[in-house]
Amino acid sequence: KAATSGTSTSMYAMAALDRSILLGTTPQGNTCLHIFCIYGHEGFCKDVLELEESLIKAVNLDGETPLITAVRNGHVSVASFLLAQHCSVLGLRQAIRQQDVYGFNALHHAIRNGHKDHALELIAAEPALSQAVGKHNESPMYFAVMRNFTQVFEKLMQNPLSASSGGQHGRNCLHAAVKNGDQEFVKIIMKERPELAREADTSKSTPIANAVQYDMVDILQVMLEHDSTLGYLIGNNGLPLLNIAAYRGLVAAAQKLLEHCPDAPYLEPNGSTLLHKAVFFDQPEFVEFVLRTPILRKLVNMQDKNGRTALHLAVARCNPRAVAALLSHVDIDATLLDNKGDIAAWELYSVMKNAKTINWVRLLRLQTPCCFSDNLSDI
Repeated sequence: KAATSGTSTSMYAMAALDRSILLGTTPQGNTCLHIFCIYGHEGFCKDVLELEESLIKAVNLDGETPLITAVRNGHVSVASFLLAQHCSVLGLRQAIRQQDVYGFNALHHAIRNGHKDHALELIAAEPALSQAVGKHNESPMYFAVMRNFTQVFEKLMQNPLSASSGGQHGRNCLHAAVKNGDQEFVKIIMKERPELAREADTSKSTPIANAVQYDMVDILQVMLEHDSTLGYLIGNNGLPLLNIAAYRGLVAAAQKLLEHCPDAPYLEPNGSTLLHKAVFFDQPEFVEFVLRTPILRKLVNMQDKNGRTALHLAVARCNPRAVAALLSHVDIDATLLDNKGDIAAWELYSVMKNAKTINWVRLLRLQTPCCFSDNLSDI
């Protein structure tokens, strides 16, 4: 009660009668110093530590020291006072690095709660704080990037003890910088920790794959300028970067990749190309981009492991715009057979109910008369 009300007089009176009362705890394991920190009573903190110094390293059921409690409750001046007390007493510095039940220390909480200046104060006082990671591998550096705390991030990057850059779901600080679209963070990380660009998260996505997926062309430029070989990465799911751009219809991202990597991979384990991908996911602008790009010219007749060309897929998916674009290409071979021995025209047999108009069927007949003259009448 004295701790919550902020009455030092009653605390001194009770301590005079029974000094051990200062060591008592609530059912949650909080000492009177924890309570002072919850309420932000800085004067009380000073008074009680004069009486019982050991309270500064007491830990409650959540694994929190008074320092962590003060930070989590937003009482930065109290936290700064406690930090100074830790540093001034030999043997108490270990308590600064205490991690709570979530694996977070005072630095994690300072960054997460937006206390940038206090985070810098903590780094200066105890550089080893930057080593700790949470239960899900979250590092202070990852949180600094997520919060766009440039100065904190730079201090952590300069600290040789900041070994971990991890975050939740296997992501690292470069994943976070890409997600935020922050070119400056990306530049720093690519310079200081280039290996992070090749680390995949639990969904098998690398930072550069995320840059493609989010259509962040400026971020792609920064990463590829630093290391153009990143454009050749193929994810653990077998998906090349160009194919990621294809299924989302991201022409600008694909152009940027090809600018730095003109022979970037486009073949998936099942034999599908980025052209198959664009047709399957109904991305007509991307289909047209592929067909007008000279270095991708050979894709027009490439077959997957089932022997199907992009034209087979376009007909099967009732996509007249893609069919028209493919049939208008000078290199198109509409006579190619899939593994069942069927030309693309025969895909109509199974999809006639979905064909939009008779004009679409006429398009196929006019563009490929040799293939349709004998078979369309049966359909």
